[in-house]
Amino acid sequence: MSVRARKPVKTVVSKAAAYDTILRPIITEKATMANENGQVTFAVAIDATKPQIKAAVEMLFNVKVTAVNTIVQKGKTKTFKGRPGRRSDMKKAMVTLAEGQNIDLMGV
Repeated sequence: MSVRARKPVKTVVSKAAAYDTILRPIITEKATMANENGQVTFAVAIDATKPQIKAAVEMLFNVKVTAVNTIVQKGKTKTFKGRPGRRSDMKKAMVTLAEGQNIDLMGV
């Protein structure tokens, strides 16, 4: 019995779903330094998968994505008017672009 390798499935998203997936760019000092190396950071929907994020970035910005790394940043516990509260969790996606590609976040 032979084991067949799975063929990667191309994820297709609509333009509305792409806008729901990519919420906003993250512009911090660390993200700006990564942007010089061809990596762009976005805040994405908490339930977004890597193939969905890749398809959304390729559709919205017309670039070629080589890799997507994600991290879920847990919400902080803070006090609000003397009462304890909790910020919501946030998912970040660090998107690596193909050589020679870039996204101008200052024009967005």
